Amino acid sequence: MTTSQIFVALQEERYDLNGYLLLAGLLTALGVGGMCGWYRSYPLENVWQQGVIAVLAAIGAILIGFLAAPIYKFSGVWGMIIWLLLNIAFGILATRWAIRGKGEERSGTSTA
Repeated sequence: MTTSQIFVALQEERYDLNGYLLLAGLLTALGVGGMCGWYRSYPLENVWQQGVIAVLAAIGAILIGFLAAPIYKFSGVWGMIIWLLLNIAFGILATRWAIRGKGEERSGTSTA
């Protein structure tokens, strides 16, 4: 979603389709967030828990995109680019943390 906001901010005067680009970014954030949440929670046996995690991930992705609006107002396009890079970095760190935690929990042994 933040990527589509950056694209719209850079191309404001050129296109009349800015509303459609933002809608596409919103739907993409919703879909990708939900799919990543479902994929990450796949080892759970309870489908209800998987669904709740997927919905929370989708809503979280939309909220991250909405937080880019005040960042754009105060710091412009460069602030949104930094926001996007920070989100990518935190996503990578969170994924590594989740994978490490999943490995220790599944094996039943602790390395401590």
